[in-house]
Amino acid sequence: MDHSGHVQHATAAPAAGSVASSAGHTGHQHHNQEQPGRAKVTWGMAASATLHCLTGCAIGEVLGMVIGTAAGLHNAATVVLSITLAFLFGYGLTMRGVLRAGVSFGAALKIALAADTVSIAVMELLDNAVIVAVPGAMDAGLTSALFWGSLAFALVVAFLLTTPVNRWMISRGKGHAVVHRYHHAH
Repeated sequence: MDHSGHVQHATAAPAAGSVASSAGHTGHQHHNQEQPGRAKVTWGMAASATLHCLTGCAIGEVLGMVIGTAAGLHNAATVVLSITLAFLFGYGLTMRGVLRAGVSFGAALKIALAADTVSIAVMELLDNAVIVAVPGAMDAGLTSALFWGSLAFALVVAFLLTTPVNRWMISRGKGHAVVHRYHHAH
């Protein structure tokens, strides 16, 4: 139900600009009988949500690392650029799907922020920590196997450690659960 007491169906696209039902009452269509108020979430669902988030993060992360390394930026500036682009691309990919469901830009932005902020933050913390921890990785050139290998390894670590976080959040109607209804609307 939305705030006015009307029943909403998971497959119906909400009215343009409507965020009320997705912001505070997400996951209702996923409740199981054993635990009212809790969504039943499989590891596959969590992995799928994490992979979706990782796609945007990886595009931004790799682009930031490549730009920073090619431009000879200081390591800290390269990391900041990578994190900024990871958030932009992560939010952008989520918004693209939500906008296709007929939601206004402002509402889509709010949904993307609610859906992806924690996941992207955890992922970025992990993958940048790994890259910085690998000796010489940040200083390796774009043609170096160390650069690309450490970047790939960092993204795998981020995926593996963020998936349980996403599973926990989705089971509580948070994170990717906020955007789930829009995947079926188009």
